[in-house]
Amino acid sequence: MRTMFDLAPLHRSSIGFDRIFDMLENAARAQAADNWPPYDTVKLSEDRYRITMAVAGFRREDLDISVQPNLLVVTGERRNGEQEGDYLYRGIASRAFSRRFELADHVKVTGATLADGLLAIELEREIPEAMRPRRITIGTPGTEPALESTGQRKLEAQAA
Repeated sequence: MRTMFDLAPLHRSSIGFDRIFDMLENAARAQAADNWPPYDTVKLSEDRYRITMAVAGFRREDLDISVQPNLLVVTGERRNGEQEGDYLYRGIASRAFSRRFELADHVKVTGATLADGLLAIELEREIPEAMRPRRITIGTPGTEPALESTGQRKLEAQAA
């Protein structure tokens, strides 16, 4: 038995969080949906991710990956043009599917590969320089404060 959460009290006391509430409501609705095809999500590093979907029997031509703002949609539809013999048992699913993934801001799809029945989609978070944390050095009176991004400091520390 599933319980739906009522987000109305949060809507009344929060401003500017509409997108987060919509994502929570969509996630609650999506859990009741079909769980096919199965997939894994892996965090490869701080800013890199991979989604691997089991799409046995699908060819590259049967799959479509599209990216919209904050949404990744993977669809598949097998074209059963050539069929040898009469099936006595059909265990490999050939039904069409559409799988949606909500993406955080600044997450980009960098590539996709299909090998051994597994579709791997590579994702990377690219935070713009203007939005990265900055460190402000404390100067003396009469001097300009120096701004330094923390990403720049990490790169300089790695180079040293």
